[in-house]
Amino acid sequence: METQITRREFLAAAAAAAACSAGAAERSPSAADPFAEFDYGAVQLTGGPLKYQYDRVHAFYLAIDNDRLLKAYRERAGLPAPGAEMGGWYDRDGFVPGHSLGQYISGLARIGKTTGDLRCAAKVNTLIDGFAATLGPEDQIYAGPNAEKVWPCYVLDKHLAGLVDAYSLSGVTQARELLPRVLSGALPYIPERGRDRIGKKDPPYDETYVLPENLFLAYEVTGERGFYDRAVAYMLDREFFDPLAAGEDVLPGRHAYSHAIALSSAARARLILREEKYLRTMRNAWELLRNTQQYATGGWGPNETFIAPGRGELYTSLHTTVDHFETPCGSYAAIKLARALLCATGDVRYGDGLERVLMNGVLAAKEPDPAGDSPYYSTYSAQAHKVYYPKKWPCCSGTLVQGVADYVKNIYFRTGNGVAVNLYTPSRAQWRENGSVFAIEQKTAYPLEESVTLRMECERPATITLQLRIPSWTAPMPQIRVNGKPASFAVRRGFAHVRRSWRSGDTVTLELPMKFRTEAIDEQHKETVALLRGPLVYVQLNPAQSGAKLARLESLQAHSAMPGTYTDAAACIYAPFYAVGDQGYTMYFERS
Repeated sequence: METQITRREFLAAAAAAAACSAGAAERSPSAADPFAEFDYGAVQLTGGPLKYQYDRVHAFYLAIDNDRLLKAYRERAGLPAPGAEMGGWYDRDGFVPGHSLGQYISGLARIGKTTGDLRCAAKVNTLIDGFAATLGPEDQIYAGPNAEKVWPCYVLDKHLAGLVDAYSLSGVTQARELLPRVLSGALPYIPERGRDRIGKKDPPYDETYVLPENLFLAYEVTGERGFYDRAVAYMLDREFFDPLAAGEDVLPGRHAYSHAIALSSAARARLILREEKYLRTMRNAWELLRNTQQYATGGWGPNETFIAPGRGELYTSLHTTVDHFETPCGSYAAIKLARALLCATGDVRYGDGLERVLMNGVLAAKEPDPAGDSPYYSTYSAQAHKVYYPKKWPCCSGTLVQGVADYVKNIYFRTGNGVAVNLYTPSRAQWRENGSVFAIEQKTAYPLEESVTLRMECERPATITLQLRIPSWTAPMPQIRVNGKPASFAVRRGFAHVRRSWRSGDTVTLELPMKFRTEAIDEQHKETVALLRGPLVYVQLNPAQSGAKLARLESLQAHSAMPGTYTDAAACIYAPFYAVGDQGYTMYFERS
């Protein structure tokens, strides 16, 4: 159903958005970092599979009834609580009552700022106002009756994210005022110092170490030292960050998503504390994830636990569980880590990894249902189906909207002398360069096709450098043409640098040759492989048997009636994993 807003709410949202926009400062890369993110609102999706999912998620979360979202909080506060219950994890007597409210607010604030949809800002304002009314004189920030038993650190983290984004992106000034109250309300239930969590079930179950990122952000918004001190106290240095910085593999046995998202705290600490050990932490963690933990999709963590490398445990997991990757949560963590490393280094490996987990992880997630059925795990076993999590509104319902809202953050990056293009998808970016307004518009059917066209716009001719990511799977080196003529370029850290004086209407064409290739599940089982083309994992649809043999790659032919899909000599159909709906599929094959 469509969310209704009053004229008063609409005008308030418009004024807030205008104030937020007017106060936003341009960001440029620091002397140390080659790339910098664009602000929300500077980049828009204009077509393709990312926009299709983005628009569906936008509409879905905007339509959730506000009374339902606030019901558990109002019931706990003894206030009138109209509306239906949310169900599942979210209800007052659920697994983690009200856990994802802050994430829904955060995602909608990001989408509203990006799209200019004032309904998002109005909804954010209404939810913040409704939440504030439930706090009472003792700042009771939790929806459940037993706050100490319902992940108080975990829920606090989501509240902080929502309030920071509501203030920064939707212009809700009350959200800034609530930040100290929310921390105050959490203090009776959260520990003084951080503590680790081992595995999926072992205590302590709460996750202090995911909090520093948003505590640091709250400190930047409010200037209040309490946020800073608690962030430092919760940094997981001794048990996790310092060993990783020293090159030690401390991943096996740890809970996968929560330790991956903790690396976002390392990224924020690097900027706030100015300690470069956190860059080593992130780099080494990335290499361990890529080389010892990763499925072909870029996912990891069967049963939400990092495996012990060198034992063939990824292969074994194909036969022992269907819970292979905690997809929206894991994708959100992996993409944030990749983006932080890409900004810090400008290295193509992180852009490649970001693209892989985005295209085959969160983009491939099953669409949520209005009743609260949500995607959670991806399954890579034979003859699999995409299914919902058994309980409604689980944790992944919160990271889904945040992760999809961040699609626009992964496409273009500011550089010291221009712009870098990291993802190839129909989109548009606008920015100021040397006092002139620039824009770049991208048209492409990538990743199903090989050609990408970019059109430059500028107020007056200006010399800047356009950087284009050359994926590591590309062979031979792609062609780049400017206005139809071959362009000269240099490749640095995997990005092609095209520097010239640009005029409005200049076009750049990039051809990225794609061939089918295979990737083994792990070193111990090299005959068990996934099929890839470009950045996409391809699966066999409706397989007749498990342990299917993969056809010879040269026998695969484009399906005449189904764009983007291929058939083999036995008439088996292979499709991108992200395009699979309710069909059965097999991802891993035995070599023929």
